Amino acid sequence: MTEAADTQRRTARGPLVYRQSVATRVTHWVWAICLFFLLLSGLQIFNAHPALYIGQQSGFEFDNALLEIGAVRSGGELRGQTRIFGTSFDTTGMLGASGQADKPQLTAFPGAVTIPSYRDLGTGRVVHFFFGWVFLATMLAWFVASLVQGHLRRDIIPRGADLKAAPLDAVDHVRFRLHHNRSYGPLQKITYFVVLFVLFPLIVLTGLTMSPGLNASWPWLLDLFGGRQTARTIHFGTMVLLVLFFVVHIGMVIAAGPLNELRSMITGWYRISPANPKLEGDKP
Repeated sequence: MTEAADTQRRTARGPLVYRQSVATRVTHWVWAICLFFLLLSGLQIFNAHPALYIGQQSGFEFDNALLEIGAVRSGGELRGQTRIFGTSFDTTGMLGASGQADKPQLTAFPGAVTIPSYRDLGTGRVVHFFFGWVFLATMLAWFVASLVQGHLRRDIIPRGADLKAAPLDAVDHVRFRLHHNRSYGPLQKITYFVVLFVLFPLIVLTGLTMSPGLNASWPWLLDLFGGRQTARTIHFGTMVLLVLFFVVHIGMVIAAGPLNELRSMITGWYRISPANPKLEGDKP
């Protein structure tokens, strides 16, 4: 093959394929909106008692806090302090005490990342519960649609071959050698499976466990998660993992070509790599 022909082959644009169904696209954007409001309203709720515990109980007489965010007076000024497993860190300007030094905002998370931006636990709970139920309804709708359309079997549930290919695929991702195939790659399948079938159900169930009303109807939730305080800690930790997933997800979208990726999630059409040897095998 001549150099010119090789260059033409490498720079050729691959075909457009219909990759994302309407159900997948709609639920994707509904989830994105829900998670945005759930995160910021959740931080508002957390600010009402900025500590996490393990067990059934909490309070001043107990020493079972894993995380505490607050403010302490040091050298005549208020400083933000975060304690993790008993070790203290100065987090002034970010957590515990933020804003102007002469008039600091003494909340665990600053108003810039909470809904509402001021202290209002009642409104924060209303927003959180509303989007929580929308999130749950969207989960159920996605599951039914994906099961019927075959998206679940074809693109989400990892197979043995995906597990074997995952290490090499992970190396390719680290080197930003991203593949544009009709179907998801091994690492995508595994990641989406963990998010959709582990993290999403976990954050929903731990959220329900913190409801006294649901505890009366479903007391087994308290036994499942080892108490309301433990459920709250797991809920918070799952939220952190989802935020990390979002950051990595956005990074991969940018690295893979944001226009192509966004077109896929808006119109359903995705441009794959030219002369892709997996094209035929990836057809549903």
